[in-house]
Amino acid sequence: MEELTFTQEIKPPSTKKGPIRWLKDNLFSNWYNTVLTLFAIVFLYFLFKGVYTWVFTQAKWAVIPANLQILSVGSYPREQLWRVAYVVYVLAILMGLSAGIWKGLNQQITSAVACIGAVITLLPIHVNTSVREAAVIATILIAVSYVFGRDRQNLKRWVIIGWVLMFPWMMFMLRGFGENAISTINWGGLLLTLILAVVGIVACFPIGVLLALGRRSQLPAIRWISIAYIEVVRGMPLVTILFMGSLMLPIFMPGDFQLDKVVRAMIALTLFSAAYMAENVRGGLQAVPRGQYEAAQAVGLSYPKTMTFIVLPQALRSVIPAIVGQFIALFKDTSLVSIIALSELLGVSDNILGNPKWTGLKPELYLFIAVVYFIFTFAMSYVSQIVEADLGVGKH
Repeated sequence: MEELTFTQEIKPPSTKKGPIRWLKDNLFSNWYNTVLTLFAIVFLYFLFKGVYTWVFTQAKWAVIPANLQILSVGSYPREQLWRVAYVVYVLAILMGLSAGIWKGLNQQITSAVACIGAVITLLPIHVNTSVREAAVIATILIAVSYVFGRDRQNLKRWVIIGWVLMFPWMMFMLRGFGENAISTINWGGLLLTLILAVVGIVACFPIGVLLALGRRSQLPAIRWISIAYIEVVRGMPLVTILFMGSLMLPIFMPGDFQLDKVVRAMIALTLFSAAYMAENVRGGLQAVPRGQYEAAQAVGLSYPKTMTFIVLPQALRSVIPAIVGQFIALFKDTSLVSIIALSELLGVSDNILGNPKWTGLKPELYLFIAVVYFIFTFAMSYVSQIVEADLGVGKH
């Protein structure tokens, strides 16, 4: 029998469970759990039998592949679709490099995106040629850039710079300039939904943090202005703010200067979400023990340094679920911009159903759009859970 030595490494038992082990532990651990599981399966089958029958035998899913381009980019000019393709290719390269360098969560996200591209490529259905080609090229670029960037730590800085410059370059690329400029009125589908969501999420976070700090400020003017903004915005529905941004904001613009309609929607979504984000962050600030402030003051840290390095990291860590929940709500709220004549993912469905060829196929179309929303919101929730686990949220 081999004796253990002091230099021999003994690894802790693995906590990961395969699908079979998970099923055994959670659904078939003993006889009554097995009975309950089988009963639940039978009950769900008969409860949703009509849905299964309609989805697999009666629904006419041809409306989806035939209109996949419209669902993706709306009425973006066909001759300018190369702009969208280039944006997708650059994103694929950055994602592949990020997955190769940082691995972990980046690798999981990139793998999921590559799988979606492969599914679009291999589906045995008629899909628009440009969509299929873009999916093929993007999948290949992800794989190649992942292999190229694997363990190349010297590329970190350049990849970070690429991500920082990605959004302004993307907006410039999609918009164009001069005679070839493409009005944002032609932007639509999933493209517009993602742009509105990303801008709203990125912009509302710092504004919400500042409002939360302002509400707790010792200066009465800053505190009451922050309180007034938060309470007034939270007291109005998003629809009202969108109408105000679309109809009333141009009245206050000087001369002939007019803000783009998409920009107005971005501002409305950002300002609305910032008020709710402020309350989420304020909850986190209240959870930080008073001793943390006193310890920071004892070592001579100024107020900005105390907030930046001591208080805010703890506060944000404790409210990650609430913050991600706000991001998910913002992503779904982008569907409301259709009331101000912007054709995002849900809005383009009206354009598709206006074609007599697809009359009466509203259930198929709406179910597909619901699945797309679910995929993105579930992905955000899944990423949130991984980040919480890495930071030890909820653990003592």
